[in-house]
This record gives sequence, structure tokens and C-alpha cells, in this order.
Amino acid sequence: MSYIIGIIGLFVFMGLAWIASSNRKMVKIRPIIIMIVLQLVFGYILLNTGAGNVLVGSISKGFNQLLVYAAEGISFVFGGLVNPEESTFFMNVLLPIVFISALIGILQYWRILPFLIKFIGIALSKVNGLGKLESYNAVASAVLGQSEVFISLKKQLGLLPRHRLYTLCASAMSTVSMSIVGSYMTMLEPRYVVTALVLNLFGGFIIALLINPYDVDPEQDMIEEEKGEKQTFFEMLGEYIMDGFKVAVVVAAMLIGFVALIAMINGVFDAIFGINFQELLGYVFAPFAFLMGVPWSQAIDAGSIMATKMVSNEFVAMQTLDSGVYELSGRVTAIVSVFLVSFANFSSIGIIAGAVKGLNEKQGNTVAKFGLKLLYGATLVSFLSATIVGLLY
Repeated sequence: MSYIIGIIGLFVFMGLAWIASSNRKMVKIRPIIIMIVLQLVFGYILLNTGAGNVLVGSISKGFNQLLVYAAEGISFVFGGLVNPEESTFFMNVLLPIVFISALIGILQYWRILPFLIKFIGIALSKVNGLGKLESYNAVASAVLGQSEVFISLKKQLGLLPRHRLYTLCASAMSTVSMSIVGSYMTMLEPRYVVTALVLNLFGGFIIALLINPYDVDPEQDMIEEEKGEKQTFFEMLGEYIMDGFKVAVVVAAMLIGFVALIAMINGVFDAIFGINFQELLGYVFAPFAFLMGVPWSQAIDAGSIMATKMVSNEFVAMQTLDSGVYELSGRVTAIVSVFLVSFANFSSIGIIAGAVKGLNEKQGNTVAKFGLKLLYGATLVSFLSATIVGLLY
């Protein structure tokens, strides 16, 4: 029965994208079917095979080792502030972003990441029915982040029509940056994080083909990266270290604000209505959780966590899931975990619009106008990925 519900869920979530389509007659069915099959194949390999376990284990071990190295620097600066018997979120989860950001900068400087991103992007464009630029951007977003990726496309931003700009921004919101993947793995099982990264990549293309279909003129599909003035190695390294620290501090500030606000709103709702705000949102999201494959007995709790992610951010929701407040089965935990691994929340609208506006004011204003549609599409990507996991678990 759960498989039938999951299949129905796939059609419902894709149908919700089709309903909001800007041109339903141009929707390309063939690449959508191909990418759903690829999602099922990669999802099965990562979740259910020995090869997938080895791959995920290797990635997890690599990130764990990076966190050990990051801890050396954190301990040197903040060692006296750390309580050995307590886990400090800022120290153990956020500050390692600084070190991983530095590594990404080094790989960028040596042109290793740009080569891989462009190669994978061009390969994906052969199967996804979109342009090379859209495919490049989807891969680059998963490495560089939802705001930083637009810097690499600065030359082309002003030339992009509205429909292509939407696809680029939707890809950025549907993925997560490599610099914070290690942080996610401290709160979620690594195999769910890795699975979500892969499924979201293809899911982003599927939803884009449904909600925003168009043809790309090959002559206007050039990938031209913004190189800027050549920096020395240590100039670059210092810049990426500071960028990583800014990300850690911004996320910390967002968490302080959102966790406090949610606690206050929960208290107000509980006092007035006898039910807290997160529980109320759980009822709203419960039908969607059910369509993802969550049994109805756990759908309200799962929906509450999912809604928390959308109204605040994924870190708050992951903390809620990791805290054990809700007793979820292993299968439901897998489904919800994959749903949480993306930047699809209200604050991301401002982040992406601000990033684009900083590079091109006119295009930034355009992004702000379709901000809610961006969130709608990116959320459907998360629904789609989580439903695939529900079918395969």
C-alpha cells in the first residue's frame, strides 16, 4: 500500500508543478521520465547496495576526518570555552565550515572544481533537456552555494531572459553548498545527506522542466565563467576563510533568532489555542508527508519538522529531528531527512535575490518578483526526492 501511495505522490507533486507551468504545451516528457529513472537507480544504489554503502561510508569518513582537522583550529582558538561534556552547536557544527570553505577555495584556485563542474554539467545537459548553462549552474550551486554561484556567472546574468534566470535560481535553492555538508552529517545520517544531494540535482531539473519549460538556442548557451583579477594563493585563501566564517556567523545568528521566535510563537499559540505553532503546521503538512510515504500515524510529526524547515531553515528542522522530540520510525526518518537537505525556505528568497541584485540590480528585482514561485518549485523538488526515498527504503 505504501508503494501505491508513493507512486500517487510522485504524480501529485509533478502535477502541482505542471499546474503552475508557464507553458504546459512545451513540457518535455522524455527527459522527465529519464531523470525519474535515474533518481530511482541512484537512490537504490546509495540506499540499498553494498557499493552504495561503501561510497557513502568513504564520503562520511572523509568529512569526519575534515571535521577532526577543523577541530584542531577551533580548539586552538576556543578551547577554553568548550565544555568537554557538552556538544556546542556553534563549535562542533558551524565553525568547521571555515576549514571546509578554505579547502573549496584551494580546489577552485587550482582549477580542479571548475573543470569537474563544467564537465559534469555538460554531461547532464545531454539527458535533462535543458541548456549547458542550466546544467553547469545546478552542479556549481551544489559546490559553491546559492549566492556564491552567481559570481561565477556574472558576465551572463544581464543577458539572461526571465525564464532562464528562474531555472538558475531554482537550482540554487534546491541544492546545498558543499561547505556545509559536513555540518549536516553531524545531525543526519550521512547516507541520507548524500542521497539527497544526488536526488535533488535531478529533481531540480524535473520540476524546472514542468514549471518552467523552454527551448534554448545553442548559440546563446555558452558557459563563460567570471574569472576576475588574478589573486595570489594567500589572498584567495584568506578570502575563502573569511567567507566561511561569515557563513558560520550568519547561520548562528539566524538560528538564535528563529529558534527564539519559534519558541515564543509556540508559547503564544499554546496559551491561546492549546496547541503550539509547530503542531499546527504539522497538520497542514501532514497530507504531503502522507503522499511522500509517511504512515498517517506519524504524518503530523513529520509534517511539523518539514514545516519548521520551510518557515525557518534546515538547521532548525534538523536540530528538531535530531533532538528525539518526535519518535519516528527508521523509514520515516529517512524520508524526512532527505526532505530537509536543501535551501528551500523563505529566507533563501532574500539571499538569492540579494546575491543577484548585488551583481545586476535589474535582474535582482526580477528574481524578487518570482521569489514565491522559486520557493514553490524548490519545495516540490524536496517533496519529489523524499518520495523517491519512501519508495526505495
